[in-house]
Parts: sequence; structure tokens; C-alpha cells
Amino acid sequence: MKTYLSLFAISALLIGTTASCKKKGCMDPDAVNYNAEAKKDDGTCKYTPTITVNGNNPENINVGDTYTDAGATATNKDGSSVTVTTNSQVDATTKGTYLVTYTATNENGSTTATRTVNVNIGQDNWLVTWAVTSDCGNAFPLTADPAITAGASANELIIDNMFNLVGGTANATINGNNITVPNQTIDVTLGQVIFSGIGSINNQANVITITYTYENTIPLIGGTGTCVATYTKQ
Repeated sequence: MKTYLSLFAISALLIGTTASCKKKGCMDPDAVNYNAEAKKDDGTCKYTPTITVNGNNPENINVGDTYTDAGATATNKDGSSVTVTTNSQVDATTKGTYLVTYTATNENGSTTATRTVNVNIGQDNWLVTWAVTSDCGNAFPLTADPAITAGASANELIIDNMFNLVGGTANATINGNNITVPNQTIDVTLGQVIFSGIGSINNQANVITITYTYENTIPLIGGTGTCVATYTKQ
């Protein structure tokens, strides 16, 4: 009987010793002091701030728009606020993808968050005043001051006062930086001008380059060929 009691006492002692030897520490993987080996949470977890990015993320604007950042807020685990610093790489004058970085720091370290800002070429970038220079000559006599207005959709443009002296209206479609002038005909005195074109606007949205292919049926000054026109924002 004494033997059984002794064995029971030893077993209880071993179980108690094993339980008391469980490694303690922070068991929350989100904490900066997370201990993967801990078997018992000891309430010592520490946290960096949590950042909330306000507004749209990603944000989209057009070249030349004024970018106003919506900012971000940060809080500690207990809900108290933390100061956020902002580092913006946004250049609203040039098409591209940019980052705004937010940082918040407390005694446990720093947290960062980012916003993506896409600076795009949109229809509004085409709807400005342009001056034209070209090597087209009399067979395709482009005017120096066309008027570009919006078409029926966000991807369509109308080019009024297309040609010197005879005017004319042309249609074009846009896709981001790219512009396409589909094949079309303008009737003029004694003939027609049949043409198409393809080109692009630069990332600063201030220069358009279009290569035209044309056939002019007007006697004496007509002809066929290709030429390049440069439209410069005024």
C-alpha cells in the first residue's frame, strides 16, 4: 500500500512540475514580441500602431489635376491616437503610378501603409488649345489652330477646323496615350481629302504627334502620301 501511495505522490509531483515548467510568453502572432515557443500567454504582448488609410486606395487622377491626399489615421492597441507622417511621391504633371507612404511610431516600433495614386491621361487632357506644325505641305494643308472637343463618349474626339482655308471636321478615338483617326473623307471644292492617322500624346499631356496617310483628289495641288503633325499645348 505504501508503495502505491509513493508512486501516486511521485506522479502528482511530476505532473505539477511539468505544468509549472510550461514556457510563458506572448502568443499573439500580430505582436512584435510574439514567441512561437510559448505555451502559455503571459500578457506581455506589445503592438505597433494600426494605420487606416482614408479615402480611395488606389486613387485615380488625370495629368494636371491637383492631387489632395486624404491622409491616414493611426491608433494604438488601446485606441489612443498616434501621429502619422506622410511621404508622397506623386507628380501630378506626369502620367505614372505613384505611392504615398504613411508611417506611425510608438514605443514598440513603427508601422507603414501605402496608397497607390495613378496619374492617367484622360479625355480632358486632349480638350485644350493646340498649335500645329507639320511637314504635310499643300497636299494635306493642316490648319495651325484646330479646335479639339469631346465626342459622344469619353473615348471620342472631334477635330474642327482641320484644314487651312477649307476647314473641315474630323473624328478621332483615344485610348490612354494613343489616338486613332479612322479613315474618313472631307469634301472640298473640286475634290476630296481622304485620310487616316495614328499617334500619341506624351506623358506630360502637352505634345501630340500624329502620322497621317492621305489622298487628295483636288487637281494640281492633290496627291497621296504620309506626313507627321505635331500638336503643342498652348
